[in-house]
Amino acid sequence: MEEHKAKILEVCNEIRKNTLMETLEIEYVDVGENFLLARMPVTKKVHQPDGVLHGGASVALAESVGSAASYIFLDASKVFVRGIEIAANHVKGVREGFVYARATILHKGKTTQLWEIKITNENNELVSNCKLTTIALPRK
Repeated sequence: MEEHKAKILEVCNEIRKNTLMETLEIEYVDVGENFLLARMPVTKKVHQPDGVLHGGASVALAESVGSAASYIFLDASKVFVRGIEIAANHVKGVREGFVYARATILHKGKTTQLWEIKITNENNELVSNCKLTTIALPRK
């Protein structure tokens, strides 16, 4: 099982190259039966002008981890996944360190999936709560 988890994380981290995920330094760090966990450093490049984590960076993290989780838990050889709606509630500011986004499946339909993504700080305090809806479309 550990070898399988390591392979999934390796693939997720490999496909970040030359994407927004690489720019934001998002790294996939854990995977389980029904979740994917990623982290992102909180530095000046993801701050808003007053020095705290920008909500848009949090949403980019949430959509990245939720979409990657869809690929993991669906048959990516038969479908491609797109995010179709995301909602976020930001409840705590972060100035430095890392934030962690854990995507957990709430609904795994053949066409649409609903993900809850909780973003926490290094003390496991809730920073943002996000919900992402993805759609799986057939590959042609």
